[in-house]
Amino acid sequence: MNVKTYEVSGKMKIKNRWNKFSMTVRALKPEHAIERVFSLLGSRHKLKRFDIKIEEVRELVEVGAEQR
Repeated sequence: MNVKTYEVSGKMKIKNRWNKFSMTVRALKPEHAIERVFSLLGSRHKLKRFDIKIEEVRELVEVGAEQR
Protein backbone atom coordinates (compact mmCIF):
# COMPACT_ATOMS: atom_id res chain seq x y z
CA MET A 1 0.00 0.00 0.00
CA ASN A 2 1.30 3.43 -0.93
CA VAL A 3 0.52 6.54 1.05
CA LYS A 4 -0.49 9.39 -1.26
CA THR A 5 -0.80 13.13 -0.79
CA TYR A 6 -4.21 14.74 -1.30
CA GLU A 7 -5.34 18.34 -1.41
CA VAL A 8 -8.80 18.76 0.11
CA SER A 9 -10.66 22.03 -0.38
CA GLY A 10 -14.05 23.29 0.63
CA LYS A 11 -15.86 25.60 3.02
CA MET A 12 -16.23 25.71 6.79
CA LYS A 13 -18.74 27.68 8.82
CA ILE A 14 -17.23 29.81 11.57
CA LYS A 15 -19.42 32.35 13.39
CA ASN A 16 -22.22 32.22 10.78
CA ARG A 17 -19.79 32.83 7.88
CA TRP A 18 -18.63 30.31 5.31
CA ASN A 19 -14.85 30.51 4.87
CA LYS A 20 -12.87 28.69 2.20
CA PHE A 21 -10.09 26.32 3.17
CA SER A 22 -7.54 24.10 1.49
CA MET A 23 -5.53 21.44 3.29
CA THR A 24 -2.87 18.97 2.23
CA VAL A 25 -3.04 15.58 3.96
CA ARG A 26 -1.43 12.19 3.47
CA ALA A 27 -3.70 9.15 3.26
CA LEU A 28 -4.18 5.81 1.53
CA LYS A 29 -7.51 6.70 -0.14
CA PRO A 30 -9.47 9.89 -0.82
CA GLU A 31 -12.07 8.79 1.74
CA HIS A 32 -9.39 8.61 4.41
CA ALA A 33 -8.18 12.10 3.46
CA ILE A 34 -11.72 13.48 3.93
CA GLU A 35 -12.00 11.85 7.36
CA ARG A 36 -8.63 13.34 8.34
CA VAL A 37 -9.80 16.83 7.32
CA PHE A 38 -13.00 16.43 9.37
CA SER A 39 -10.86 15.38 12.33
CA LEU A 40 -8.34 18.22 12.00
CA LEU A 41 -10.87 21.00 11.46
CA GLY A 42 -13.09 19.66 14.23
CA SER A 43 -10.26 19.67 16.74
CA ARG A 44 -8.73 23.01 15.69
CA HIS A 45 -11.94 25.03 15.29
CA LYS A 46 -14.46 22.97 17.30
CA LEU A 47 -16.59 22.37 14.18
CA LYS A 48 -19.15 19.65 13.61
CA ARG A 49 -19.30 17.70 10.35
CA PHE A 50 -22.34 19.64 9.14
CA ASP A 51 -20.29 22.85 9.43
CA ILE A 52 -17.74 21.51 6.91
CA LYS A 53 -18.51 21.18 3.19
CA ILE A 54 -15.93 19.30 1.10
CA GLU A 55 -15.91 20.54 -2.50
CA GLU A 56 -12.87 18.86 -4.04
CA VAL A 57 -10.35 16.13 -3.29
CA ARG A 58 -7.45 15.76 -5.68
CA GLU A 59 -4.33 13.67 -5.59
CA LEU A 60 -1.04 15.53 -5.75
CA VAL A 61 1.78 13.97 -7.75
CA GLU A 62 4.96 13.78 -5.76
CA VAL A 63 8.13 14.87 -7.51
CA GLY A 64 10.58 12.02 -7.85
CA ALA A 65 7.97 9.33 -7.16
CA GLU A 66 8.40 6.13 -9.13
CA GLN A 67 5.90 5.58 -11.93
CA ARG A 68 4.39 2.10 -12.16
